[in-house]
Amino acid sequence: MLTLLAQSPAAFIAAALALGLIVGSFLNVVIYRLPRMLERQWRAEYAEWVASGADPAAATAPAAASDGAVKPASGEARFNLVVPRSTCPACQAPIKAIHNIPLLSYLALRGRCASCGVHISARYPLVELLTGVLTALAAWKFGYGAAAACAMLVTWFLIALTFIDLDQQLLPDALTLSLLWLGLLASLSGWGQPGQSLPVAPASAIAGAAIGYLSLWLVYQGFRLLTGKQGMGYGDFKLLAALGAWLGYQMLLPIILFSAAVGALVGIALMATRRLARGHPMPFGPFLGAAGWLALMWGPEIVSRYLGLFTHPA
Repeated sequence: MLTLLAQSPAAFIAAALALGLIVGSFLNVVIYRLPRMLERQWRAEYAEWVASGADPAAATAPAAASDGAVKPASGEARFNLVVPRSTCPACQAPIKAIHNIPLLSYLALRGRCASCGVHISARYPLVELLTGVLTALAAWKFGYGAAAACAMLVTWFLIALTFIDLDQQLLPDALTLSLLWLGLLASLSGWGQPGQSLPVAPASAIAGAAIGYLSLWLVYQGFRLLTGKQGMGYGDFKLLAALGAWLGYQMLLPIILFSAAVGALVGIALMATRRLARGHPMPFGPFLGAAGWLALMWGPEIVSRYLGLFTHPA
């Protein structure tokens, strides 16, 4: 099987598409559950903090810690990326395996729950389709080998982070820091080959991670000093650091410029159509993710073409 994938680009791309659809189904679970898992963890930590007497308000309002609003983890049912089984949002009926086949089940059921017939959001199959297509594109671009595996992994992380940030304005450390460390470890693996852009050399990865974090951190601090407001979250710093670890410091400037330009245009368009109130926060992670994926796929070509505009033949 592996020999066929290595020798046939078409078979490798088709296998990547199928794998991407399956991973996309799992990413739907990550996008929905990970923020709620973090919320439960924060609630449990707060409950322990209150119980320890660290909260001054606990002394004057002892009932606040025991009114059921905040429960320790031991008082709640298990909830993680595996347990409980996926259920219909409307009737809570468990989704059977036959009804959970990526994309195909949604089409066969015409977008409705098999138990109660309530319409299911089209975003679930769209995330699966997006993941499948981008995974196949990574396979097409890099060909069979470690570079394609790295590109697919980065793609999956960026999809999950993009949709979580759109939903919650949150870039979880569990994803950003994992992506960062995986990029640094990949640079030390020796998988990089001459002519390949992924993974990069260790020096470029370390510099990319450090410069990526510090550059947005400095922008954040400057904006805060000038306006007294927070222009972005620390998750954005960590995401750019992770992209720097995977793509090298050379790709940071194109990523920042593209994400900032597109973010500004989208923000202006949303305000012009009154879909975004002036001063209302807008997540920056999706723009960083999109710019990072473009740099992953075609960064060197884009930079080369851009620099070519300013060179003239002798």
